[in-house]
Amino acid sequence: MTDIGAFQAETAPQEAGFGDYVQLLKPRVMSLVVFTALVGLLVAPVSLHPVEAFAAILFIALGAGASGALNMWWDADIDAVMRRTRNRPVPAGRVQGGEALAVGLALSGISIVMLGLATNLVAAGLLAFTIFFYAVVYSVWLKRSTPQNIVIGGAAGAFPPMIGWVAATGSLSVEACLMFALIFMWTPPHFWALALFMKEDYHNAGVPMLTVTHGRKSTRRHILAYTVLLAPVSVWAALTSIGGPLTLAVALGLNGWFLIGAARIWRRGETQAEADKYAVEKAFFRFSLLYLFLHFGAFLAEAALKPYGLGGW
Repeated sequence: MTDIGAFQAETAPQEAGFGDYVQLLKPRVMSLVVFTALVGLLVAPVSLHPVEAFAAILFIALGAGASGALNMWWDADIDAVMRRTRNRPVPAGRVQGGEALAVGLALSGISIVMLGLATNLVAAGLLAFTIFFYAVVYSVWLKRSTPQNIVIGGAAGAFPPMIGWVAATGSLSVEACLMFALIFMWTPPHFWALALFMKEDYHNAGVPMLTVTHGRKSTRRHILAYTVLLAPVSVWAALTSIGGPLTLAVALGLNGWFLIGAARIWRRGETQAEADKYAVEKAFFRFSLLYLFLHFGAFLAEAALKPYGLGGW
């Protein structure tokens, strides 16, 4: 890893504020983790006591924050080069690399131990593996070595609903695996759409994103291919015990729209994309966030309707 101090030396020392330590935990990513983990916990067939459920989500959130801090510590050198990330606390010099590492390790230990005490050891072990996967397998190994970084590394972001489910039930199931698969298959088209209009950032940072190693044309084909593969996973999840008519309708509608967007991206040439400043790619990226939120929101709504005989199959 490049010496973080070399980057921080170029920035005038600044005193870190509370907001900088919050940013260190990647709160936007954490919000997605918390939401999907909460859905996994609430749609499970076993109900936790509200205090236990709150504790479980709190410690899963802390685990996500720990992963974010460890990632920012390790990636400070490339974050300093990329426009999207150069103002993060570590590359900007507001938080020292050693502090970020200490925060990440401390929160990792606390979140894993406390989740085990609040729920069960299987959930704690799964959280520990998720932190390791994101911080070591993805950040240290995959991100800088292969264009498949976001494909394999996407598993880290797909574990939270599975952890929520296991926290409630103590075991895995088809439903938990399908929630995992839904996020896992969603992640590549989501991030590759971002990479299409942020290619120069990844190129300058030396990150072998697919747009850098294989070009934008190949990336467009991959977005379409993964979007096609995502659709049946989404529909399958809607047909299980966590789904129902509402979830199926949402899945069909969202996947139809997502496929149309992916096809539009696939048909575009670079001249056209540059002329409209990658408007289609940016719109697809924004919709991808809504896609995941509405999918998991439908699972939650279906669970809420079941006691009234209105949800589920």
